Amino acid sequence: MINELHFGTAGIPNSTAKPSTLNGVIRVHELGLNAMEIEFVRGVRMSVESALEVRRVSVELGVVLTVHAPYYINLLSPEDSKVEASIRRIVESARVGSKAGAWSLVFHPGYYGRLRSEECVERVRNILKKVIKELIDEGIKMWVRPEVMGGLAEFGSVEEVVAVTEGLDYALPCIDFAHIYARSLGKVNSYEAFKNILEYVESRLGSDALKNSHIHMSGIEYGERGEVKHTNLNESKINYVDLMRVLKDFKVVGVLISESPNLEDDALLMMQTYRGV
Repeated sequence: MINELHFGTAGIPNSTAKPSTLNGVIRVHELGLNAMEIEFVRGVRMSVESALEVRRVSVELGVVLTVHAPYYINLLSPEDSKVEASIRRIVESARVGSKAGAWSLVFHPGYYGRLRSEECVERVRNILKKVIKELIDEGIKMWVRPEVMGGLAEFGSVEEVVAVTEGLDYALPCIDFAHIYARSLGKVNSYEAFKNILEYVESRLGSDALKNSHIHMSGIEYGERGEVKHTNLNESKINYVDLMRVLKDFKVVGVLISESPNLEDDALLMMQTYRGV
């Protein structure tokens, strides 16, 4: 049971001497962090034996694990074969992630294409229901989360991912505050604006949603179509100090993952800021 906000890295810390998921978990602990996201972004490549060893060590060291499903997912593709392949990637990520002891899985839902927002919500929601049922039928109980996306062509506003997950067991959004900042073209970037996001999530999904939070954060650059690229926090105008204040004031519980290029440096910066505000 997670009872505080854990801070960690999106993948193996850069300072890991011999990069592997297992050594990444150990390095996270050495750094004083307590979470790590297993990045299956290029494909699900981890043996059962490796996953079980990662699970053992992460439990021993108190490192909470999450999973990022492959980037090659588009649940809104007009091609049925691509949708089915996307579903398989989510399910396989959950299967392997569960063996590694992961608590939560995040995925990118897809692109609007020619679909309206309401149509996208319905499609992704129906698929998510089926995915979660398949996982539960296999005995896998893990949070499965569509991510708030940073590009304006990408399905995944805060309102959309909330609508997708509302009322579903084992479904909650992954709130990416860097993506929200980029998607809003820099408008969501103050204590009040961040507070409004958490209040909205809480009002629609209940207070339990803030006690089971999977959050992404980084520096970010944006253009007229939203996200351009992730940067380090101090190279961005994103107001991470106020975000840490809001998360602390709302007593948010769960995992906050640094997706900055410097990974552990910004994870530590956010953890230290959070503890100091």
